[in-house]
Amino acid sequence: MKLGRFHIYTCLDGFFRLDGGAMFGVVPRLLWQRTNPPDEKNRILLALGCLLIDTGQYRILIDTGVGEKGDEKFHQIYGINRSPCLKASLARYNLSPEDIDIVVNTHLHLDHAGGNTRLEEGKLVPAFHKAEYFIHEGEWKEALSPNERTKASYLTENFLPLKDSGRLRLVREDALEIIKGVSLIRTGGHTPFHQCVRLESEGQTALFLADLVPTTSHIPLPYIMGYDLFPLDTLQKKKELLGKAQEDGWLIIFQHDPLVRAGYLKKTGDKIELAEKVSL
Repeated sequence: MKLGRFHIYTCLDGFFRLDGGAMFGVVPRLLWQRTNPPDEKNRILLALGCLLIDTGQYRILIDTGVGEKGDEKFHQIYGINRSPCLKASLARYNLSPEDIDIVVNTHLHLDHAGGNTRLEEGKLVPAFHKAEYFIHEGEWKEALSPNERTKASYLTENFLPLKDSGRLRLVREDALEIIKGVSLIRTGGHTPFHQCVRLESEGQTALFLADLVPTTSHIPLPYIMGYDLFPLDTLQKKKELLGKAQEDGWLIIFQHDPLVRAGYLKKTGDKIELAEKVSL
């Protein structure tokens, strides 16, 4: 899809499953199972979504999926099906990892940063070895010193090798335009330094929501993941950014919805809803 002078493409690193109750927090299963039917283990299907942006000068990849380093137990726990994997998704556009100039991690959880690195002759190296990796400095510190609640989500093999590569760029600002038209916006909520990505070109705007609003089912304000460390911060940012997206006609892009990649919003009474689905 064209967004001004940009071309944007969704990529997948396959699909995985997480507990439906954890994905919807205080919302009862009776409600969320209507649109997200769980399997026999109470897990719902989710996409391992990434976003590719071609600005004409840079190729930017937002998040890298779960990657290829997990063992059989890891795949069973999360019901991972890497078909298509991220490398195959890029190949659809005649691209390889060597063609990526910038990688942005919205945060460093295993389903967003797993493809940052790969094994090469028994050594962990950046999977996109020509790219600069942009990560919030606060998120980096959180990932290196997790607590008992967060440590299962952070696997150091997914990000620590970046430090010695010379390709790591730590972001300190709450809002930063890394190149013209591509901005990182700290939202907090899911993790203290979780980021969304805003794209702006020739009067058009898109917002990659990451885990602020992981699926279309999470558009209603109370639908907030149990995984979120600061749910009231998520609520505040959802009100702010979804309201702005609806008022100004932004394209919103979902990371984990297994069926819908993007769309536009409408307001019905006091509720914001998905008005139009868009293919990327």
